Amino acid sequence: MESKVQDQTTPKDLIAEAPGTLTKAPSMGDQPWQEWLAPAVEILAKVPEYVGQFFSEYKQPLTTLGLLLLAIISVKIIVAVLGAIDDIPLLAPLLEMVGLGYSAWFVWRYLWKASNRKELLTEFDAIKNQMFGDNA
Repeated sequence: MESKVQDQTTPKDLIAEAPGTLTKAPSMGDQPWQEWLAPAVEILAKVPEYVGQFFSEYKQPLTTLGLLLLAIISVKIIVAVLGAIDDIPLLAPLLEMVGLGYSAWFVWRYLWKASNRKELLTEFDAIKNQMFGDNA
């Protein structure tokens, strides 16, 4: 009767030699997912190297693509801001009047007479030489 009670209370996996341990600890080599984990860790460890190599190899096209994307985003933001300004009552007509007034002043000041046109060309040449040098 005692052996029957002992069979029910003590499982067959117990290690009787080492007190305090109930079952065998599973070893890491016994797990099937270890086969898949090692290559994944190796690939993930090399990701920074792959990314750096990719960016160094395709630096020019990536820069061009980034600038193109930045230009598109900038145009969309400008259109949105101008649309918001256009929705403000009386601000759009006021800005149109300011633009027309400045255009009329520019025509009167620089384009109406030949002497004023020569003055405008002189100022334009001075600015061009200042920016690009005397060879331009």
